[in-house]
Amino acid sequence: MPKRYAIWDVTDYLKSPDDVADYLNAVLEEGDEKQLLRALGDAVKAIKGMSEVSRETGISREALYKALSEEGNPKVSSLFAVLHSVGLAFSVRPRDVSA
Repeated sequence: MPKRYAIWDVTDYLKSPDDVADYLNAVLEEGDEKQLLRALGDAVKAIKGMSEVSRETGISREALYKALSEEGNPKVSSLFAVLHSVGLAFSVRPRDVSA
């Protein structure tokens, strides 16, 4: 009998702004810009979908997909608009340098 594998998709586990914040913070800890953009794209898809965020932010759906891809280079204002649309805010905290 052949083995069956389920496809794992992070968007299945991002159900609330708290889930998304935890996910994005974990990605930020890694410090990889490309992963962060992809993770923000995952968050948008999980919470509202690209079409709704596009309407709310005034950024075309195609531009959102491009900006939130690994090849994306979005403006800071676009990132703030997307975060706000999915119920999140940008913040900064001191880095733990003791480790």
